[in-house]
Amino acid sequence: MARPKTTNDPVLGALIRKRRKQLGLTLQALCDSAGLSVGYLSQVERGQATPSLGTLAQIAQGLSVGLEYFITTPKPSDSLSRAGARPQFSIDGSSIQYEAVSADFPGAELSCYILHVPPGYASEEVHHEGEEIIFLLDGEITQTLGGQSFILQQGDSLHYSGSTPHSWSNETDATTRILWTGTLSVLQRKGAVKLPEINPANTNG
Repeated sequence: MARPKTTNDPVLGALIRKRRKQLGLTLQALCDSAGLSVGYLSQVERGQATPSLGTLAQIAQGLSVGLEYFITTPKPSDSLSRAGARPQFSIDGSSIQYEAVSADFPGAELSCYILHVPPGYASEEVHHEGEEIIFLLDGEITQTLGGQSFILQQGDSLHYSGSTPHSWSNETDATTRILWTGTLSVLQRKGAVKLPEINPANTNG
């Protein structure tokens, strides 16, 4: 019996690999969860094998997504973000407020958020895969990148590799708004995922 067509193999493999890396899963870990062999899943990710819908459902379960992640074609309107209509949210009681600007569709590589950063908020120094762009909409932050510090004000921007150690802080007495864009996936639809570079700083007034 012929297997039902799912999608183009290279595209399917790229979606699986992207989601697996987002979750920090090794091939072995995903295979253990999905009940597949490493050799077979490696072939799927490289576009050398096409899974049946049943096997794809096992992979989807291991990646905590539904089958629609692989087979749904997004509508143009799904990518539209209206000013004033974006809901604001926070993570684990954080005082930073977020607005999602980017759309969530299969294969999307970019994430984009507006961050409302209160006075006295700072981050730890981190480094990671991917790249980031920050654009100051309002206010001011002090950004440290590779041991150098920069003061960014309204209209300033900075584009850098995530592998370069970086941190930032709002040392003013006013809320700062930052447009953050990057290839690092920091939030997901199902619950909040801890942002790796944003943590409250201990302040003494």
